[in-house]
Amino acid sequence: MIEIDQVYKSFGQLDVLQGVSMTVSKGEVISLIGGSGSGKSTLLMCINGLEPIQRGSIRVNGINVHAPGTNLNALRQRIGIVFQQWNAFPHLTVLENVMLAPLKVCGLSEEQAKELAVTQLSHVGLQDKLKVFPGKLSGGQLQRMAIARALAMAPDYMLFDEVTSALDPQLVGEVLDTLRMLSDEGMTMILVTHEIRFAREVSDRVAFLRNGVIHEIGTPQQVIDDPQRPETAAFLKPSH
Repeated sequence: MIEIDQVYKSFGQLDVLQGVSMTVSKGEVISLIGGSGSGKSTLLMCINGLEPIQRGSIRVNGINVHAPGTNLNALRQRIGIVFQQWNAFPHLTVLENVMLAPLKVCGLSEEQAKELAVTQLSHVGLQDKLKVFPGKLSGGQLQRMAIARALAMAPDYMLFDEVTSALDPQLVGEVLDTLRMLSDEGMTMILVTHEIRFAREVSDRVAFLRNGVIHEIGTPQQVIDDPQRPETAAFLKPSH
């Protein structure tokens, strides 16, 4: 379980999160929606310990992420994160990119890491791209490679930060299909997304963030189809 309790986060004078509380249960899929600057991506970074917080607490499997003695490297093996930009090593093949963390972080043998990488690349439909370099992949393939790389660490949780926003529309579908597959397999996920239809289809709950606060959280039917707050309705109205 991920437990977020009254989290405040600021960058200098800019208050980005202002008392966010939320729990994510095992196997649950939660989508975070809201405008730019509402705090969605920052919240993911705080969950993964990539950004410090000013107040409150975040616990993952009972471990306080921001406590001074917490081993963040060990914790991050449990929490995979995939960003908008796939950050592939251009001089390594797709297979080598995915093998890297199991080799370096988990200390697996080359044979074990290779087997694991092949399994996860096959999982996301890239079994025919093992020896290809990232420069030869489409954006959708690169994003699926990034997902395979995160899955190779066998995480308990996956965080996705707008993973389709840098893609051409025709490539969005293949990445969303991969996320849908993970959801069907019971992966616990927090998705920052602007794909409202997808959020409705795949999420157990949807949280609408505005000005660093969760204005509304509930099932997709409650939040997307029948929002109770005028701010939520206004956000959803223009394009949907």
